[in-house]
Amino acid sequence: MIEHTFPIAEQLITNALQLTQRLYQQLNQESESLVRTPQSGFISGIADNKRDLVMQLDLFNKQLEQILAAEKLPHSQSGIDAYLQMAVIANLSPDTLKENWEKLMRLCTECKHLNEQNGASLEILARNNKRTLHILKGKSEIVTGYGRDGSTISEFQNSTLVSV
Repeated sequence: MIEHTFPIAEQLITNALQLTQRLYQQLNQESESLVRTPQSGFISGIADNKRDLVMQLDLFNKQLEQILAAEKLPHSQSGIDAYLQMAVIANLSPDTLKENWEKLMRLCTECKHLNEQNGASLEILARNNKRTLHILKGKSEIVTGYGRDGSTISEFQNSTLVSV
């Protein structure tokens, strides 16, 4: 059976590697944009591109799961290792598939790290923007003080700091 699934698996992993390389490029562009003056339109476009690439990679994952299931292997790294061993036993050359799989796994790790970094940067920017808007609009702030008996009291304080 592996004789039938092997060429498909090779092509799937090659395609997934290319998709992941594109995702990595998008994440790098996002990271560079966040370091410079972030432009919401540009970042939004990158987010759309990332979403499309992730959807395609999810499809790859499902297809790979089907290939492994056809060989009665688990959908895991051990399943891939067993699949590569089966290819060797069937006199197929799994070198390219193995090399591309290893590159894919390394690149996925790098993408995960970059995505987490970018997410943290976006969170900080969002928090700063929210704080700035609160200052400009004079939104309530919770002020903590002490009552006569020494207990803490939280009160809302409204004041417009800037009016236009």
